[in-house]
Amino acid sequence: MTRPDDATLRQILTTTRVIAVVGVSLNPVRPSYYVARYMKLKGFRVIPVNPGHAGEVLFGETVRARITDCPADVDMVDIFRRSDAVPPIVGEALAQLPALRTVWMQIGVQNAQAAETARARGVRVIEDLCPKMEYQRLYGELRMGGINTGILSSRL
Repeated sequence: MTRPDDATLRQILTTTRVIAVVGVSLNPVRPSYYVARYMKLKGFRVIPVNPGHAGEVLFGETVRARITDCPADVDMVDIFRRSDAVPPIVGEALAQLPALRTVWMQIGVQNAQAAETARARGVRVIEDLCPKMEYQRLYGELRMGGINTGILSSRL
């Protein structure tokens, strides 16, 4: 697995419109909750996916039980599941989401088989990174927390 360059990450984050967050929690202290919330606050449509909370409402969207229940315009799937649970999620996403352009696996999540399957279908794959953290790093928001992002900006 190679880390994507910043230009690729920026391109993904500026062209993505609808994100299905698989494994999202309704508990506000869980990382999946605050990543989904942050992405929603940044203007993305966030479709929550968690079978244990199907039918409930989170961030103005009904929680879906499976990726197959998501709207067809989902163009990124963000996966908060164990690495061994990724292949069937990616398989369903490839089969059911015609607009899918990116599969994003969260920090600690990697699956070479699923990544190769997605890439073979022309879908970009990001592994072991967080879109929230990458968005903040690339657009200068991490420095507000005292973190040196290594990116120069005229923003204070």
